[in-house]
Amino acid sequence: MAARKKSSSGRKYGKAASKRVESAMKRRKKGTLKSGRSGRKVTSRKQAIAIGLSEAREKGAKVPRKRSSSKKSSARKKTARRKTTR
Repeated sequence: MAARKKSSSGRKYGKAASKRVESAMKRRKKGTLKSGRSGRKVTSRKQAIAIGLSEAREKGAKVPRKRSSSKKSSARKKTARRKTTR
């Protein structure tokens, strides 16, 4: 079996990024984590992680790029395919 090639850096997320996420999770548990524009209280675990990563990106921590909205583009392709086959 061939061994997988490791990336040169080793870690996907930097330590500073994990600290930011940890901080966001603590604020969520405490009830002081607010979402962006609306300022509503965040209760979702996933949303808290997203906010933590976003804060880390702003501060320049090592965080992978955001995923592109591939669902929207793939949905368009499917509808386009249907129209051409008829």
